Amino acid sequence: MTAIISPRERKCERCGRRDLWEDDDVTWRIAVVDGEKQSGNPHCLHEWDINGTFNPVDS
Repeated sequence: MTAIISPRERKCERCGRRDLWEDDDVTWRIAVVDGEKQSGNPHCLHEWDINGTFNPVDS
Protein backbone atom coordinates (compact mmCIF):
# COMPACT_ATOMS: atom_id res chain seq x y z
CA MET A 1 0.00 0.00 0.00
CA THR A 2 1.22 3.50 -0.81
CA ALA A 3 1.40 6.05 1.99
CA ILE A 4 1.61 9.84 1.86
CA ILE A 5 4.29 11.23 4.17
CA SER A 6 5.14 14.77 5.24
CA PRO A 7 8.57 16.21 6.01
CA ARG A 8 9.81 15.79 9.60
CA GLU A 9 12.54 18.43 9.43
CA ARG A 10 13.14 21.65 7.52
CA LYS A 11 15.94 24.22 7.27
CA CYS A 12 15.86 27.80 6.01
CA GLU A 13 18.24 28.23 3.08
CA ARG A 14 18.72 31.93 3.91
CA CYS A 15 19.40 32.10 7.66
CA GLY A 16 19.94 28.48 8.73
CA ARG A 17 16.94 28.16 11.05
CA ARG A 18 16.07 24.49 11.66
CA ASP A 19 12.63 23.20 12.62
CA LEU A 20 11.41 19.74 13.60
CA TRP A 21 7.82 18.51 13.34
CA GLU A 22 6.18 17.93 16.75
CA ASP A 23 3.52 15.21 16.49
CA ASP A 24 2.05 15.82 19.96
CA ASP A 25 1.35 19.51 19.33
CA VAL A 26 0.86 19.13 15.56
CA THR A 27 3.22 22.02 14.77
CA TRP A 28 6.79 22.90 13.83
CA ARG A 29 9.26 23.56 16.69
CA ILE A 30 12.67 25.23 16.51
CA ALA A 31 15.40 22.58 16.66
CA VAL A 32 17.80 22.58 19.61
CA VAL A 33 21.42 21.49 19.06
CA ASP A 34 23.78 21.23 22.05
CA GLY A 35 21.32 23.24 24.15
CA GLU A 36 21.10 26.10 21.64
CA LYS A 37 17.98 26.91 19.61
CA GLN A 38 18.62 26.98 15.87
CA SER A 39 16.38 30.02 15.41
CA GLY A 40 18.31 31.79 12.66
CA ASN A 41 17.30 35.39 11.92
CA PRO A 42 13.90 36.36 13.41
CA HIS A 43 13.37 38.90 10.59
CA CYS A 44 14.09 36.42 7.78
CA LEU A 45 11.39 35.51 5.26
CA HIS A 46 12.27 31.83 5.49
CA GLU A 47 13.00 29.88 2.33
CA TRP A 48 12.52 26.28 3.46
CA ASP A 49 14.52 23.49 1.84
CA ILE A 50 11.34 21.51 1.15
CA ASN A 51 11.00 21.71 -2.61
CA GLY A 52 10.39 19.57 -5.67
CA THR A 53 13.02 17.04 -4.58
CA PHE A 54 10.91 15.95 -1.58
CA ASN A 55 8.76 12.97 -2.52
CA PRO A 56 5.63 12.68 -0.33
CA VAL A 57 4.79 9.22 -1.72
CA ASP A 58 6.24 6.35 0.32
CA SER A 59 5.93 3.06 -1.50
